[in-house]
Amino acid sequence: MKVAFVQDWLTVDGGAEKVAKEIINCFNDVDVFCLVDDLSDKDRKEIIKGKSTTTSFIQKLPFGKKAYRNYFPLFPKAIESLDFTGYDLIVSSSYSVAKGLKKTSKNQIHICYCHSPIRYAWDLQEEYLSHVNGVKRVLARIFLSYIRKWDLKTANRPDYYITNSYFVAERIKRIYNRDATVIYPPIDTTSFSYVEQKEDYYFTSARMVPYKKIDLIVKAFAQLPNLRLVVSGDGPEYENLKRIATDNVEFIGFVSKASLIDYTQRAKAFILAAEEDFGITSIEAQSCGTPVIALKKGGYLETVIENKTGVFFNEQTAQSIAETINLFENKNTKFVQEDFMKNVTKFSIERFKNEFKSFVKNNG
Repeated sequence: MKVAFVQDWLTVDGGAEKVAKEIINCFNDVDVFCLVDDLSDKDRKEIIKGKSTTTSFIQKLPFGKKAYRNYFPLFPKAIESLDFTGYDLIVSSSYSVAKGLKKTSKNQIHICYCHSPIRYAWDLQEEYLSHVNGVKRVLARIFLSYIRKWDLKTANRPDYYITNSYFVAERIKRIYNRDATVIYPPIDTTSFSYVEQKEDYYFTSARMVPYKKIDLIVKAFAQLPNLRLVVSGDGPEYENLKRIATDNVEFIGFVSKASLIDYTQRAKAFILAAEEDFGITSIEAQSCGTPVIALKKGGYLETVIENKTGVFFNEQTAQSIAETINLFENKNTKFVQEDFMKNVTKFSIERFKNEFKSFVKNNG
């Protein structure tokens, strides 16, 4: 069986790339396609076994490799331009347009691992537009309308949908009117080993972008002057977050994986304020035996067990976060290794590969 793997773009080693890596590892041989490829040699070896890729015409446009998002009105045409002649099975990993690829034969099977319908065109449209002004905002609305129409028109191109959570499966059903099988993404739970002894600080780590809501966590600790917060990560919101932070909040920037694990292992709790589709970092924290304090919405409802591996706050506000941290401090719930380990096993790499291979065997 000749297999093609397709991802929207390959530029960094992120969550979708970790899924890509394990999907590719499920096959003896696979050819890789994407709109744009800007992987470092290290990430190329790690994610796609050092393979070369077949890219779209966007790769050759001015600044196409670095500023490819500026060409998003061309994404549909770009994905449809890729040629899959001769392939028996096509597996797409899609959070943008990869699911809309065109098969070249009715005998081909297309399985789409859909991380989400295009977030900036659907659920996050207003947040995306809030960062664009003037004529660009008007044009962006026109382009987003076009992308949504194309996205709906191509919803039936995949033969099967797989997705990362029941939360996203509901979104796929609502937007595309398609059913999706849930196979939780592969998490490297073995790297984040359990540590029982905790220190007197809270920890959060994320890319500093608006939807991660790090500002709410920082503002919550302004109401908790006797408690300490350590913040890891970098991004466009970094300087603004430092400006609004109080003295009990420490920013450590982007850190190595070893340092990230160390901070996570020693933290009293790991705090997450975004509404996530799944939430990989919540599983990594639990693998360390570190309780999670998270928003009671989205993927966290599937990854965190209340009062066993973490606690929830109900509203996406600094006040709600602060109140929950106070309860966490005063309640002093006993979290035990058995509960953490039992939960994180559901998200292991081997479990993902077994479930994915089984799905391909039954449907490919």
